[in-house]
Amino acid sequence: MIAPPGARLSRVDPASCEVHDLAAAAAWLASGGIVVFPTETFYGLAVNPRSEAAVAAIFALKGRDQAVQLPLVAASREAVERVLGALDEGSRRLADRFWPGPLSLVVPATTSVARGVHNGTGTVAVRVPSHPVARRLAEAAGGLVTATSANRHGEPPAARVESLDGLAADPRVFVVDGGPTPGGLPSTIVDARTKPPVLVRPGAVKWEDVLAST
Repeated sequence: MIAPPGARLSRVDPASCEVHDLAAAAAWLASGGIVVFPTETFYGLAVNPRSEAAVAAIFALKGRDQAVQLPLVAASREAVERVLGALDEGSRRLADRFWPGPLSLVVPATTSVARGVHNGTGTVAVRVPSHPVARRLAEAAGGLVTATSANRHGEPPAARVESLDGLAADPRVFVVDGGPTPGGLPSTIVDARTKPPVLVRPGAVKWEDVLAST
């Protein structure tokens, strides 16, 4: 893998970031690489979710069991439905209420998504994030990217690039520096395909607010 000219790092201003500002990062993803990028909580690790090799690389980088599923982030609800299919009624209602934001919805995985993303379960958790750089990166990469936390297994997630330590030095990694992130709770994961919906993981969106919106 050949690094983009200059370095494997790009600095962007979240307030003015556009898709073209992330061209080098998108090219890195297209070549099978891993991109560190800011989200509305911590920094995340993105790969092309269609590539089995890239998905395997992200598990190797984190030193994590491949039995764990990888969440996804999308540029928009339209991108979610283009890649993963139309949302069911319950999921659509929650998407209308909480996207962009830290609510991940469990939806069926299509064959375009690498099996390693969902470990053969047939479902993935996806959200449209409220951080503009995360959305722009997903758009630049074709609509969706993975979004697992940027840290080695067992270490705390990084809220700033300076906290990435050896992760940023790995030759497989390209870093998008969007400044410090807010930290806090991870996204809430909900399966709204059934009535009532099921709380898969508590997080930044309160469960009572989810229930009030179903």
